[in-house]
Amino acid sequence: MVRSSGEGFRSPVALSAVTREPMPAGVRGATVTEAGGRLMATWMPSGGPCRVPPGRVLLSWTPAPAGRTDVTAHLGLAGAQVLVAVWPGLRGEWSGVVRPTVAEVSGLHAALRLATAALERLTD
Repeated sequence: MVRSSGEGFRSPVALSAVTREPMPAGVRGATVTEAGGRLMATWMPSGGPCRVPPGRVLLSWTPAPAGRTDVTAHLGLAGAQVLVAVWPGLRGEWSGVVRPTVAEVSGLHAALRLATAALERLTD
């Protein structure tokens, strides 16, 4: 993500590049997608749309005692946003800890979307 004054981050970057620091002011978290086996993150501004785009995972993190970090993940669905995971008290660069869950949730969403489309075709 490229930082520009007052505009936050614009382009996706590896999640591991931003997880050691607190989230910048003015963002709700980072939407995360998997690309080439890596988690790529793009900041979601606080003033932007309230809902997480369908199929995307929003990671948010806050400082916790003893230099640790509390992390939450929300999945965007067509009609809602749901909490899918909470990782309290992570240390250091934590992207590897959340990666399996983010990948599984993203894969499950894609499979359900495909199954829904197939079912709709069969019932038409």
